[in-house]
Amino acid sequence: MKPRLAIPLIILLAVAAGIFLYPHILGGFLPSFLTKPFRLGLDLLGGTHLVYEADLKDVAGPDRVFYMEGLRDVIERRVNLFGVSEPVVAVNKAGESWRLVVELAGIKDINQAIQMIGQTPYLEFKEERPEEESKKLLESLQGQTIDLTVLDPYFTPTALTGRYLEKASLGFNQQTGRPEVVLQFDSVGKDLFAQITKKNVGHQLAIYLDGEPISAPVVQQEISDGNAQITGSFTPKEARELVERLNSGALPVPINLISQQTVGASLGRESLDKSLMAGLVGFVLVGLFMIFWYRLAGVMAVAALIIYAIVSLAIFKLIPVTLTLAGIAGFILSIGMAVDANVLIFERLKEELRSGKSFSAALSEGFSRAWTSIRDSNVSSLITAFILYWFGSSLVRGFALTLIIGILISMFSAITLTRTFLRMFEGTKLEKFKFLWKQ
Repeated sequence: MKPRLAIPLIILLAVAAGIFLYPHILGGFLPSFLTKPFRLGLDLLGGTHLVYEADLKDVAGPDRVFYMEGLRDVIERRVNLFGVSEPVVAVNKAGESWRLVVELAGIKDINQAIQMIGQTPYLEFKEERPEEESKKLLESLQGQTIDLTVLDPYFTPTALTGRYLEKASLGFNQQTGRPEVVLQFDSVGKDLFAQITKKNVGHQLAIYLDGEPISAPVVQQEISDGNAQITGSFTPKEARELVERLNSGALPVPINLISQQTVGASLGRESLDKSLMAGLVGFVLVGLFMIFWYRLAGVMAVAALIIYAIVSLAIFKLIPVTLTLAGIAGFILSIGMAVDANVLIFERLKEELRSGKSFSAALSEGFSRAWTSIRDSNVSSLITAFILYWFGSSLVRGFALTLIIGILISMFSAITLTRTFLRMFEGTKLEKFKFLWKQ
């Protein structure tokens, strides 16, 4: 496309992106979805940081990853019900300890955050121990306080937990009229429940909620339809609340809160201001260097970089990308990579001009020869960024995501924008001034 046609389109793109970034310029003329603010992470917006430790003492080693993934999914579903923006729920392993890190941006009340997660029940089914085994355990615990969460002398855990719960609903017993909670398991839970009830016909099957026994009915026959009932001295309100809690996600394993921290919005704002100032200072210094060293070509590179920055931020807002300090660092790093591409192009351009080629031929040859180096360096950086995103934690993934987007846009900026701007000078008197191109 000719520069006289391409440049107005580029300017139009930059203006549209700028208006999207700062919609207040046009007052109230834009629709609401275009006036939404940037989505900020915990370290910039403020919020709550919680660390839970999972109790996996009854889970075999190979199954622990599976249970932790289920725990993460349940907590995410629970938090999403409260409308928390972009919650971060990540699994970490510290030695033999498995932990769940929860970051809730915008939730300033730490007690509210703890209540959100703490109200998610842990549901489990336990089968009756043999009578002789119970007697031996009771004798060994004689004179001691019995903690059912540590050792239950009457019942032993089964593989069936709230991990396999598909739905809970409120019902009423036809004989007593009392409220009860009806459980429906998924396909895996249905098979487990059938196996457990078949094995325990004539014995009690206890239902525990948050470590406390709720009911212990005697199994009359194998139950193969995947349905169970929790009966007890519930009021209709208590039964309804239990149904809501179970439907929001029953935890596959118990969790204990071991760390809590509140990040203030003022601290986040201060970090954001400092990061933006650092980015602005760095951008200005790089721009001055490019103009000083490459003269007119440097001016065009700075113009392309400004458009690059505006378009990148607009894309971050449009997706939207949750911006953290690490994410901003990734964006600033991508600016440096965009400058690196321009340096390769301009050095090639100078070599071609010095060899006696015309400005148009030198420009075409310079971009053609520089493209291989630009492609290889950016592809290797993209591979590294994808690896960081795939295997990294939440902060690392934020850095990798902004870096990936920035690299892709920087390639467009260096190859398309800068080249289009330089082609404006083809056939003009300015192309003959060697000083402007530092030949």
